[in-house]
Amino acid sequence: MRAALRRRALLPAALLVLALGSLAAGLAGWTRDWPDTLASAQAAAGPRPVVPRGELGADERQTIALFERSRDSVVFITTRERVRDFWTRNVYSVPRGTGSGFFWDEDGHIVTNHHVIQGAAEATVRLADGRDLPATLVGSSPMHDLAVLRIGTASDFRRPPPVPLGTSRDLRVGQRVYAIGNPFGLDWTLTTGIVSALDRSLPNDSGATIEHLIQTDAAINPGNSGGPLLDSAGRLIGINTAIYSPSGASAGIGFAVPVDTVNRVVPQLIRLGRYQRPDIGIELDEAWNERLSASLQVEGVHVLQVRPDSPAARAGLRGMGRDRDGRLQPGDVIVSLEGRPVRSVGQWLGRLDDHAVGDSVRLGVRRDGRTVELRVTLAAGR
Repeated sequence: MRAALRRRALLPAALLVLALGSLAAGLAGWTRDWPDTLASAQAAAGPRPVVPRGELGADERQTIALFERSRDSVVFITTRERVRDFWTRNVYSVPRGTGSGFFWDEDGHIVTNHHVIQGAAEATVRLADGRDLPATLVGSSPMHDLAVLRIGTASDFRRPPPVPLGTSRDLRVGQRVYAIGNPFGLDWTLTTGIVSALDRSLPNDSGATIEHLIQTDAAINPGNSGGPLLDSAGRLIGINTAIYSPSGASAGIGFAVPVDTVNRVVPQLIRLGRYQRPDIGIELDEAWNERLSASLQVEGVHVLQVRPDSPAARAGLRGMGRDRDGRLQPGDVIVSLEGRPVRSVGQWLGRLDDHAVGDSVRLGVRRDGRTVELRVTLAAGR
């Protein structure tokens, strides 16, 4: 019995030895053949055949054609600022930032954002063909975040074509848009998306509110600022100006100044060097306005003073005054412009900007607990 058990115990071990022996013999044979197999595979190695893809899709061909038509009209802008060394008092020119722009006309005018050139002492424009040209500042409008540069145009200068002009008044949510710019210094980058929303409003550093902004999900990143936003026909419909992003990179929410605003402001910047905004001749203050709105529980634009012989004075608007005891008395509060509500100084400036110098506009004014209507003719702001 014990012998039978011993034989059964030895049987698996014997089988294992036989299996390992067979495997070793097989490996020995395979490794003997390996050099010949490797040499044969190396001799047969070569590029794999390319699988024909067929025609590009119609939408792809359209996008490619749009980019190739528009590329030369877009520029890469680099700016520098001057700093003084504390010890030597020497002045140095150091890099400040980068952005995008595009040719507005055949006279060498280039449109970009005000914040691209703000605080810069020098600007250089790089063309799509690689040429770097110095640019001079023609004018800027901080309240619209727009600026115009100009490069020299000698007789032998081959001018890139200006971007064809479209309109923003008939844009519809969902239509395709294309952005060309230089995000993070990656020059001539094309991104695509749709119009995500219209008529957005954002405050800017000047205290005014930029109205009628186009919202898009086309990737807009630092460096895209000042570049064109195009429709599917390759027409300019906006200028990429801002992103909403907690991280500082594209989060799918970008904003562009609408081309109708650009087409109103840029000719003034070229002609006058500044934007001549419409005005009625009243003194305002954002901080005072917020305090008065809170204390009087009346939301609007509180008129502090009315300048003599101004459109506001001729229309009968009243500023703050004092009673017999010397206590301040509130003045008129503008609560609407052409029927559209006005709730802050920034919104008032944005609403005014929808009109031109010389226009006659209707104001809703809160006075002595009731609302009256006044008509005033807009004049050029100071």
